[in-house]
Amino acid sequence: MTALAAGLRQDASSAIAARAAAVIPGGVNSSTRSQGAPLSIASAKGAYVTDADGNRYLDYHAAFGAILLGHLDDEVEAAVAQASTVLDLTGYGVSEPEVALAEAVVGCIASVEQMITLSTGSEAVSYALRLARTATGRRYIVKVQGGFHGYTDPVMRNCISPAERAYGWDPMSTGILPEVLEATLIADFNDIASLEALYEAYPDQIACVIMEPIPHNVGALLPADGYLQAVRDLTRQQGSLLVFDEVITGFRHALGGYQSVAGVTPDLTTFGKALGNGHPVAGVGGSREVMRHADPSQGGTVTILGTFNGHASACAAGLATIAHLTNHPDFYERTHRLGARLRDGLNEIFTSAGVAGKAVGFGGTFSPYFTDGEPTSYRTLLTNSAVASRAFNRGLIERGFLLIPMPLKRSHISGSHTDADIDATLAAAEDVVREMVAAGTAPRL
Repeated sequence: MTALAAGLRQDASSAIAARAAAVIPGGVNSSTRSQGAPLSIASAKGAYVTDADGNRYLDYHAAFGAILLGHLDDEVEAAVAQASTVLDLTGYGVSEPEVALAEAVVGCIASVEQMITLSTGSEAVSYALRLARTATGRRYIVKVQGGFHGYTDPVMRNCISPAERAYGWDPMSTGILPEVLEATLIADFNDIASLEALYEAYPDQIACVIMEPIPHNVGALLPADGYLQAVRDLTRQQGSLLVFDEVITGFRHALGGYQSVAGVTPDLTTFGKALGNGHPVAGVGGSREVMRHADPSQGGTVTILGTFNGHASACAAGLATIAHLTNHPDFYERTHRLGARLRDGLNEIFTSAGVAGKAVGFGGTFSPYFTDGEPTSYRTLLTNSAVASRAFNRGLIERGFLLIPMPLKRSHISGSHTDADIDATLAAAEDVVREMVAAGTAPRL
C-alpha cells in the first residue's frame, strides 16, 4: 500500500473536480460526496479503489455500504454481463429474472412473503410508508432521532441534528412542505417510553414506526436487549405497522437481515445497498396481507411505478450476490471476525493513548466515536468530538485508507478485506492517534 501521509497527489482529481463544478451544482451528484481528497475515483477492484492521480486506498467507505463482496466481484459482474446479452429494459409485463430475485429474497427474509423490486432504498421507504398509511388508514409515522431513511419528503428530518435542533424541528432540506414533515414524529432510540408517549399524544393516529434496527447513519447505535421486541409489541398493540429499514443492515449483517439476528419480525422491510454489490437494486416486502394493498387485482390502491423496476442486469446482480452468500456461509463468520478484530484493536489504541474514544459496530462495520459516553442513543452522541472524528478519518485517508471524513459515519469491511488489511489499518490508526494527541485534537480520558 502506498503511504500518502507526505501529501496526496491530486492534480488530475482537482482538474476533474473543476470541470464538474462548471456543469454539476457543487461539483457532485449527491450532497455528501463533496469531502475533499480523494476528489475523483478512477477505478476499483476488490478491497481497493484508485483515484485519478494513481493514489490507491484500502476502501472502508464501500459506497456507503453498497459494496458487500468487494468491488467488481467476478461472480456478480459475470452474471450482470450475461444478463445484458439477453435482456436490457422493456418496461412491460414481468421477466424471469424479476421473479427469480423475488423468490430468492422471499427465501432469505422470513418476514417477506411478497416484494416489489426497485432501484433505490429511498424508493423502497417511500412505498413502505404509503403501504403503511393505506393498511392502517392513519396519518402519522414515527422515526427515531438519528435515523435516516432516504431522500423522500416525509422522512427528511432529524438525522444528524445539531444539539439545539435534536428531537425538535430539524428539516434536512428546504423545499419540503412543512405539513409533510409535521406528519413525522420523532422518538428516541433505545427509549420505549418516548414511543409510548407519542402513542398517548396521538391515539389511533400512528400508521407505522420506521427504524433502522441498528441506526447506522449515525455510526452504530446497537439496540439494547429487548428494545426491538418491545417496539414490536407496542406497535402491534396499538394497531400500527413496524417497518424495519434494512437498506444498510440487510444482507450485510446476515442473509435474513438483522431481524433474523434480533429474532423480531416486522410488518414491512426495506432493503437495498448490499443486495446488488454496487448495482442499483432494492426492494420493499412484507406479508401478503400488507402487500395486497399494492395488488390491484386484490383491490389494492397503492400505485407502484418505475420503468427501471426489475431491470434485468440489476436483478442478475442481486441473484448473484445472494447465491454467493448462500454458497459461502463462512462469509459472515469471516467479516464479523475481522470487524471484531478492528474494533477491539482501535479500542486498545484509544485506551493506551489515553484518548476518549470508542469503536463500536456490528459484524463487519465499525464506527469510531470520540466521547467518553456510552453510545446508546442520539442524545449520547451529542458529546462526540467532530474535530477529532474528522482528524482521525482524514489522517487515515492520507495514509491510504478510505473512510468518509464525516463525524458519526460508519465504515465497512467487505468480503475482499483480509487479516493483513486489518493489521495495516491498526498500525496506521496508532500513528494517526499519536499525531492527534501531539496536535491536541484528541479528547483525553
